[in-house]
Amino acid sequence: MSQSISLSVPASTTPSTGAGVKILALFKTLGTLTLLLLALPLNALMVVIALLWGFVRRPFTKTVVAAHPRTILVSGAKMTKALQLARSFHKAGHRVILIESHKYWLSGHRFSQAVSRFYTVPAPQKDPEGYIQALVEIVKQEKVDVYVPVCSPVASYYDSLAKPELSKYCEVFHFDADITKMLDDKFAFTDKARSLGLSVPKSFKITDPQQVINFDFSQETRKYILKSIPYDSVRRLNLTKLPCDTPEETAAFVNSLPISPETPWIMQEFIPGKEFCTHSTVRDGELRLHCCCNSSAFQINYENVENPQIRSWIQHFVKSLRLTGQVSFDFIQAEDGAVYAIECNPRTHSAITMFYNHPGVAEAYLEQTPLPAPLEPLASSKPTYWIYHEIWRLTGIRSWKQLQTAIKTIVRGTDAIYNLDDPLPFLTLHHWQIPLLLLQNLQQLKGWVKIDFNIGKLVELDGD
Repeated sequence: MSQSISLSVPASTTPSTGAGVKILALFKTLGTLTLLLLALPLNALMVVIALLWGFVRRPFTKTVVAAHPRTILVSGAKMTKALQLARSFHKAGHRVILIESHKYWLSGHRFSQAVSRFYTVPAPQKDPEGYIQALVEIVKQEKVDVYVPVCSPVASYYDSLAKPELSKYCEVFHFDADITKMLDDKFAFTDKARSLGLSVPKSFKITDPQQVINFDFSQETRKYILKSIPYDSVRRLNLTKLPCDTPEETAAFVNSLPISPETPWIMQEFIPGKEFCTHSTVRDGELRLHCCCNSSAFQINYENVENPQIRSWIQHFVKSLRLTGQVSFDFIQAEDGAVYAIECNPRTHSAITMFYNHPGVAEAYLEQTPLPAPLEPLASSKPTYWIYHEIWRLTGIRSWKQLQTAIKTIVRGTDAIYNLDDPLPFLTLHHWQIPLLLLQNLQQLKGWVKIDFNIGKLVELDGD
């Protein structure tokens, strides 16, 4: 829910819009830094205890040595999913090199014991050639065997562009550029899935607001929603149903969006039902690792659920295209039980955190031999969450029932970053990476929408 608040002050004292925004950004950032500082002693104590416990246990802990140890390059160091894969490869006896763009040199995950070396590289969207060259130099210098991109939405296509050059020196566990482009385009993806006989919602590509204004909604049985085809970290959460109550409201809403031939949107049939998100690791069309979760607009909780129809849909899709890489889907299961894929992302999903205690992740990614069945989170795997997000939710609780639910979520689950055997990233993410990003914004008096501890960044308008 959004509220509009109007303050009446004398005209001579009213700050300009820019000055007002900067003042709000100042107080918001200072308040957040203060709260993080207050939490520092407790978190530091937890990490020190874990480190001491690890020191005591070390003589009695057997080190795993892989039959064929490899050096794995993993990108996306600021994100929890990159940390999770680094830990999985390390536990299986492999060496992990972690990379991130220069902006996130402060990645707290670089301090993980699973990480052998850490590098920064140019932002691919700003310097594509520099990005590719930096990857090649790291691969050659560190004698990398396999590159596993943990991409941001922006970087996934550039990793595909880098694949031909990188493939001269190592395996690249990622899609070719044409496949990535198709999967990442919400309209092209639904078109491809429909051509394979798979269920997807009715969809229209929108390049001009007038297309929506002129659309005859009277012939439709369901509402529609608009989604930007290029990734939009803020507007992706806007699920306004179309048409609005009046044609004027519809026109006003559509005209407020940055729709153009250069920034196309998709108008997609809104199918009532239950939403799910998935992560799948595939090789030569074989589904090797898979998980499925209940979903929401801002996803920060993951608990595996069995849904054979969704898994069957994905198996059909990846086998038909003989995909190799990591792919994530969003699904709606309608009230009649039918499942519809509504979106695809050609990259790692944060749901991979549910594999935190699974010993077979490295094999699913690295080995060529087919598996008897796709790996799924262990029955003993707890739901994953990010504790600072859960604590923030507590501030919005308005009833005893809501409080019970919140406490139950924390007690029965596990933090996706904190690990007794590798506790430092928990401290350095919350009290190094995020504070430094906040301080950078404070220096520029720059606003931000929210902190995403999962992705390890500040969500900003027109941000990365």
